[in-house]
Amino acid sequence: MRTSGILMPVSSLPSAHGIGTFGAAARDFVDFLQKAGQRRWQLLPVGPTGYGDSPYQSFSAFAFNPYFIDLDRLCDEGLLTQEEIAAADMGSDIHRTDYGKLFDNRIPLLKKAASRFEKTQAYSDFEDENASW
Repeated sequence: MRTSGILMPVSSLPSAHGIGTFGAAARDFVDFLQKAGQRRWQLLPVGPTGYGDSPYQSFSAFAFNPYFIDLDRLCDEGLLTQEEIAAADMGSDIHRTDYGKLFDNRIPLLKKAASRFEKTQAYSDFEDENASW
């Protein structure tokens, strides 16, 4: 019997970096859902979390939670190194997200990656085409 969808938060996907992301595990999960006959993956809100790290206490309805950015992808893009990622303590309990450690250690990594990002003409064109939001 086919069902129409499944509810599972992105944060619960497997990750070596403290919290599930929209990286390889998410793509693998979507492939699994398709093979299982699922048609939808219902997500909890994906905005930046506020007080208590609840997805329902977001500071913005428009922003994306930076914790869901895949660090391995940033490494593949040359914006971070595996050594930088490995040196950041984002928690060691694979069954529990340590939001304090994510805030203290993941955010500086993301800032480092952002500082290395070089705008291309395609990126500038994307900004211009989407300036309304």
